[in-house]
Amino acid sequence: MEKVSPCHTNTPLPLPNRPSNFLQFKHQTFFFKFPNPNPNPNPNPNPNLVRLRRLNCSVSDGTVPSSVGATDSSSLAVKKKAAEVSSELKGTSIFLVGLKSSFKTSLGKLLADALRYYYFDSDNLVEEAVGGALAAKSFRESDEKGFYECETEVLKQLSSMGRLVVCAGNGAVTSSTNLALLRHGISLWIDVPLDFVARDVIEDQSQFAPSELSISGSYPEVQDELGALYDRYRVGYATADAIISVQKVASRLGCDNLDEITREDMALEVVIFMQAI
Repeated sequence: MEKVSPCHTNTPLPLPNRPSNFLQFKHQTFFFKFPNPNPNPNPNPNPNLVRLRRLNCSVSDGTVPSSVGATDSSSLAVKKKAAEVSSELKGTSIFLVGLKSSFKTSLGKLLADALRYYYFDSDNLVEEAVGGALAAKSFRESDEKGFYECETEVLKQLSSMGRLVVCAGNGAVTSSTNLALLRHGISLWIDVPLDFVARDVIEDQSQFAPSELSISGSYPEVQDELGALYDRYRVGYATADAIISVQKVASRLGCDNLDEITREDMALEVVIFMQAI
């Protein structure tokens, strides 16, 4: 596998001169400033954008989960291996791309716990910024371009920091600007079977925007829609530094049942890859 040389800095990215309106996220030692993306504000601005730039909020999911697999032997094995590579990473952040799923989320949290990093979900940050999931849904439907600008601002700030594991939304792979921001850390494509994701969607259809997934709820339709979504974003996913695939991990472990592959198995694969960098 080709080695990567991630470019990382703890110094915030230089931002152009813009109006003083900004969005702030406060979380312990983190202080996010999101400048107004429009240097010449419209006299009648979109109220969602105004809310986005002025909102102050605490990021509730940006903490290291202390209880994730704390007593599980496989989780301890992940932590032991992570401790071996932690010093070599020198605080380099890790960005996880791929279709949203509970498997990807739990893997991200486990990695953050093992590496003693902070965990963030970029989609959740955007949702909190605009006032919640329903507000984000409305914002995206009424001003998709503005929504993507918000995603870019989130990624700018996250990519300027260290010691983060970030579950990135699909917006992270939709533009050259966002893909360049991911290069400030190590990007990994977490490739999980579509039926894993389909199960999540059946349980919670709100995890995907209507512009991405318009389904009636039946399992076959969900899989068809997810297949189309996968094809839409796979070129962007493939720009990641490495692919961490459930199928490949199962093959390496000699496991025929993909459901038996755990987040710990995947986390070990991630850590082994980082050890080889």
